[in-house]
Amino acid sequence: MLVKFTSSTSGQIMMFAPVARQLLDIVGKECTARGVITTEQLPEAIERLRLAAAAASSTPSPATEDATASEDSASEAESARVGLGQRAYPLIEILEWTRTEDGFVLWEAASDF
Repeated sequence: MLVKFTSSTSGQIMMFAPVARQLLDIVGKECTARGVITTEQLPEAIERLRLAAAAASSTPSPATEDATASEDSASEAESARVGLGQRAYPLIEILEWTRTEDGFVLWEAASDF
């Protein structure tokens, strides 16, 4: 399922529900079919997402389960992995743009997720 985030001032983005759920949980929002991040909530939401992204990038990744894999293939797999910071970046950006113009961000999905 897709979740669409729409800014009142700067456009929209879409993401898959599991990623949206993870980011909305960080922000402290319930994953209902529709919701809003108000103008007053934007600074705290941005700060929480930035802190979570920074913490995720500083956390060492789990060891490769295949003990026989070479270091080259392990580093290739790690570089192909998309981290929380990369997933959060589009939402952080739309929240930042919306904050500069005193707007709000709505999200919408087909159902609760």
